[in-house]
Amino acid sequence: MLFERTAIAKRPDAVVQEALAALGESGRMTPDLIFRDPYVLDFLGLPASFGERELEAAILRELEGFLLELGQGFSFIARQKRMSIGAEDYYLDLLFFHRSLRALVAVELKLGRFDARDKGQMELYLRWLDKHERQPHENPPLGLILCADKNEEQIELLQLSEGSIRVASYLTELPPRALLEKKLLEAIAHARAEIGAAPRPITSGGEPST
Repeated sequence: MLFERTAIAKRPDAVVQEALAALGESGRMTPDLIFRDPYVLDFLGLPASFGERELEAAILRELEGFLLELGQGFSFIARQKRMSIGAEDYYLDLLFFHRSLRALVAVELKLGRFDARDKGQMELYLRWLDKHERQPHENPPLGLILCADKNEEQIELLQLSEGSIRVASYLTELPPRALLEKKLLEAIAHARAEIGAAPRPITSGGEPST
């Protein structure tokens, strides 16, 4: 149900079914089952007004909690990863590695709303990581842009749900109880539908078991 809850939150049913089928048939994880939306970071204890540096410092201070919220399989690699490109230096906020995806995961933190220019910045970082940090046995790097709010129309036009970059929002406080209950009920209904659609095992007498 963890994977189903994660996928239901952001993807159409058809895509969810395809991703879950791939997981069931081959054990292959996809970014749509790994990345969540939103991420709840209430454990950071941030003040009402905070900056990107404070957000990053709080994440590192509560790294265990942040890894748990990211989900299983993430390992922390670096903070403010330096990337020298030409005569300029760039710094990636956080760098992780995901075991099941076998890929580096670049995370950029944004205080405000997602902007289309954030995509170009992340693409630059991913290409640098692919050239300088990716090991021969690894898959191409993935990018996660964490922002306070999302511009859904921009995300749709940029087709960010189909490539190597994902955009997700983060909450510094728990969402309303009504929203949590709604998402839980959706996950339960989806799981029950999956169980009902699954073929029943055949008994030794050749009849489906009850």
